[in-house]
Amino acid sequence: MNFPTYIATRYLFAKKSHNAINIISAISVVCITIGTMALVIVLSVFNGFDDIIRKQFNSFDPQLRITVAEGKTFPNNSPKIRQLSSISEIQAFSKTVEENVLLKYGEKQYIATIKGVDENYLKVNTVDTAIIDGEFKLKDGNTSFAVIGQGVGYFLQVGLQFVNPIVVYVLRKDAPISANPQNAVNQKYIYPSGVFGVEAETDAKYIIVPLDFAQSLLEDTVSLTAIELRLKDGVDMKHAKEKIQQALGSQFLVKDRYEQKELFYRIMKYEKWAIFFILSFILIIASFNVIGSLAVLIIEKRKDIAIMSSMGADEKLIRHVFQVEGLYISLSGAVFGVILGLIICWAQIQFGLLQLSGSGSFIIDAYPVSIRLVDILFVFFTVLAIGFIASRYTVKVIVKRYLTKNP
Repeated sequence: MNFPTYIATRYLFAKKSHNAINIISAISVVCITIGTMALVIVLSVFNGFDDIIRKQFNSFDPQLRITVAEGKTFPNNSPKIRQLSSISEIQAFSKTVEENVLLKYGEKQYIATIKGVDENYLKVNTVDTAIIDGEFKLKDGNTSFAVIGQGVGYFLQVGLQFVNPIVVYVLRKDAPISANPQNAVNQKYIYPSGVFGVEAETDAKYIIVPLDFAQSLLEDTVSLTAIELRLKDGVDMKHAKEKIQQALGSQFLVKDRYEQKELFYRIMKYEKWAIFFILSFILIIASFNVIGSLAVLIIEKRKDIAIMSSMGADEKLIRHVFQVEGLYISLSGAVFGVILGLIICWAQIQFGLLQLSGSGSFIIDAYPVSIRLVDILFVFFTVLAIGFIASRYTVKVIVKRYLTKNP
């Protein structure tokens, strides 16, 4: 242990002549502990919500989604699309068609997006695990069924028994000019078989039907909106995406799950770090306690400063003693804060201490928590950096003032 560290350690634990200094130091540690603990808990809760949302999205969004770069649809017999069967990284793919339609159920009407999917759809997606009523069934012999989003079902007030069919209307692309508006609209009937719940926006938008039903409704059996892919286990996502993009060329776009919901994930990330900086600002305010503690300690130890100076210690060495003292205070608060934050997060994970109000309407009952090492390290070193900067400036100003004074 070098000289500045030894003296700083003595100053930290030794009893001061004025009890107020001990109290101020203790308050400094407590304030930093609380701020650090809050950062750990809040970031972990954000991570928990992020994991749940990703899990819900992953049941509907495919690992990779192929769309056309320009326009809306592309032919399903394209030579480049046929190359997908020869790409070894792909486990399965599903052809899909999407179009905005008008739904009618009883007296209720609602505009939604019909999504026609082929028989490979459940090999690519796990939306069947998100069924909250009924079952995921699109075909029973020659009869077609629909699986609707929870939001669509709510607006249409679809009954639990699915007694009546849903009427689906869509504008014809080559509708002739006619005095009768019905000539410009195609309509088909389909019975709902189940209701899925993923997240509000998706639930209020989609109705999933068989691909042949959607193509018959749209009077187009050759066009596709997208192809959804599932990769084999252990395949590197980035490498596979680049390989598929290279095989398809610039005419097509290959997007992973993040890119499919890029805006949403970006907002989630910004919200998380906005909260981090707000709490960090609170920590900066709490660091004024460290400044006050060091200022009072330096004033009390002005005789020691004069003695060390007369023994040959220069200003840099004396400043280092009190900088280490300030770092010790910040380090103590950071360590205690991280430990307390981790304990509270663990307790929330194990026992669900803090419940969500009205939890019956959520997919979870308690606030979710996910502890990530990178966040813990970031919080820890941020607290140390704030403490170091605060103590460095304070020590530099006050030590210089008392260094030349006689005791």
